[in-house]
Amino acid sequence: MRTEQRSPLGWIMCLGLVLAAGCGARAARSSETEVVPAIDATRGVALEGFDAVAYFVDHRPSRGSDTYTHSWNGVVWKFASAEHRDLFAANPAHYAPQYGGYCAYAVANRTTAHGSPKQWAVVNDRLFLNNNALAKKLWDQDRPGNIHAGDQNWPQIPKREIAVDAPKRN
Repeated sequence: MRTEQRSPLGWIMCLGLVLAAGCGARAARSSETEVVPAIDATRGVALEGFDAVAYFVDHRPSRGSDTYTHSWNGVVWKFASAEHRDLFAANPAHYAPQYGGYCAYAVANRTTAHGSPKQWAVVNDRLFLNNNALAKKLWDQDRPGNIHAGDQNWPQIPKREIAVDAPKRN
């Protein structure tokens, strides 16, 4: 009986494919059949409470505060300072993550998955999130291609708007 041995690289590639599929299947919602909220928000808070402006100004993720908040598109956005809150309020579409904060790699592949504020990149002055380190690594391998695919796919993903309150500031 003959057995074949797989090289370590082969096993790593196989594991990567399984994990990538698992990442999408575990956290994703089918974009073709299920409507998703327009913004990925946990308990009504965008970016898990991280400051959207910090990615652009401080070049790193930073936790927002309950002291500095702004409501936009039906969810609460938290900020580390009044300055960051005011920058966001003046131009929220600029600072908000692309694809409603969903995983950029998932959207590039015609589905959605939660976007982690710790797996991020600012590319051409646009904030992108990914679900986990593997999804980000796969997305990073072809940023231009994945951004193009995501830009094409995002409008096709059915979304439901979130009830919008009047803008609130703390």
